[in-house]
Amino acid sequence: MNSIELESRHTSGAYPKRDMAIVRGLGARVWDDTGREYIDCVGGHGVAIVGHCNPAVVEAIREQAGTLITCPEIFYNDVRARLLERLTAIAPAGLERAFLCNSGTEAIEAAIKFARLSTGRSGILATTRGFHGRTLGALSATWEPKYREPFQPLLPGFAHVPYNDLAALQNAVTADTAAVLIEVVQGEGGVNPGQPDYLRGVADICQQTGTLLIADEVQTGFGRTGRFFACEHSGLQPDMLCLAKGLAGGVPMGAVLLGARVGNIKPGVHGSTFGGNPLACAAALATIGYILEHDLPGQAARKGAWALQRLGAIETPLVREVRGRGLMIGIDLRQRVTPYLKALMDEGVLALPAGSTVMRLLPPLVISDEDLALACDAIERVLLAGTTAA
Repeated sequence: MNSIELESRHTSGAYPKRDMAIVRGLGARVWDDTGREYIDCVGGHGVAIVGHCNPAVVEAIREQAGTLITCPEIFYNDVRARLLERLTAIAPAGLERAFLCNSGTEAIEAAIKFARLSTGRSGILATTRGFHGRTLGALSATWEPKYREPFQPLLPGFAHVPYNDLAALQNAVTADTAAVLIEVVQGEGGVNPGQPDYLRGVADICQQTGTLLIADEVQTGFGRTGRFFACEHSGLQPDMLCLAKGLAGGVPMGAVLLGARVGNIKPGVHGSTFGGNPLACAAALATIGYILEHDLPGQAARKGAWALQRLGAIETPLVREVRGRGLMIGIDLRQRVTPYLKALMDEGVLALPAGSTVMRLLPPLVISDEDLALACDAIERVLLAGTTAA
């Protein structure tokens, strides 16, 4: 029995599966169990920022695994202390503390709880097309009905307003609004960047109304958009910054960076058994060190600008728009994207959907210029073939 048959027999059924078994990865390439090689523009949903099996991360994990793997936060730990110092040093101004957890949805859950604790209010205002996770609180903030409807009723106190619409946000904030939760660039919702004036306006409204601003950079953090954090493009200074995905080079980890307006966090109000474990902290330290040493944000800015231009030059009526920032790119099609993702896989390139019509590219930031060009060439072939077929 092969891997696909064995996993199909025992898996939960919660995930849509592609008909391939990935068994090895290195840099921006992965291999399936038949030995076929692919250029990976999925990157573990944006996790593999420093590439698959990055040597610095592998060595840090190997060394830490032989020293101490787990240590809950009821004790202090040397590796955790160094990571907290490093995280707050690279963070936007004013974010001097951090809560460590295991994923993006956990980071969002923690931020929601901290907002309610700090303000004494219960309302959370999020945006249309926003995606914040699948646990109950994060799902309540997520907009897409297909994710929400099977689990209703969700948590009370959540509302949604149009993205990039400052007037709508202004009208929706009330005396009971604890926090505004926004993605700086919407990912699952179609790779939609927030306009700088909009993002700064959101921050101003939050300051004026005593509302906390939670920036969801689970997907955009750690260089993805061409700056270490996407909020740096607009000078945005959130009260909480939610991080995960690329933080630990592939090891599960999340974090919420906390500003001065976030208070009332007392021992016992929240926790995570695995949060801040030494193994993940060691991987995160190695990951951040590699990002800084190799200027991966700068690489993402340069490569992303080239890719946006290259993809934007494809002449086909299938493409409505090519948009994004850095190496977070969306190709908005006039048809459903799934057949084109399957055709692209046949070409040896893996990509993601973002909604029903957008092809999303989240390659490792270490992808070579040559592999990025090959991926763009394959996308062009697939789209032009689709144009001809239509």
